[in-house]
Amino acid sequence: MQKILVQNAFDIELVRRKMLKKGDIRQIEVDFLVDTGAYMMCINENIQSQLDLPLAGEHEVELADGTMKKLRMVTGLEIKIFNRRMVADALVLPGDTEPLLGSIPLEALDLLIDPLEGALKLPPDRPYLARTLLK
Repeated sequence: MQKILVQNAFDIELVRRKMLKKGDIRQIEVDFLVDTGAYMMCINENIQSQLDLPLAGEHEVELADGTMKKLRMVTGLEIKIFNRRMVADALVLPGDTEPLLGSIPLEALDLLIDPLEGALKLPPDRPYLARTLLK
């Protein structure tokens, strides 16, 4: 599990443009299940309701039990973990289902999983700046 600050990236842009006060950014700190078997970022309907992120379409997913389901996808989710941040799309799970941090955002944020401690960590050789492989 990892506590993550998630925010409405569109609100952050409005603050930058001086069209919204910083205190009005819709945000919430949430415990996410770190799941390397999931690819995407997944929030639930309760988080979506609080952040009011715009719909970006639908996405078909295969659940752990093999069933197929269509989920809504939202855009403009800013994720902050440690000293890392990114803006992502996210699938919306029903109700208050446990949110998931999948392998794509883990890779994009350049985070490591320590299986002995069961925790996310910054790479020891690059704790201040994320690295991305472009080849």
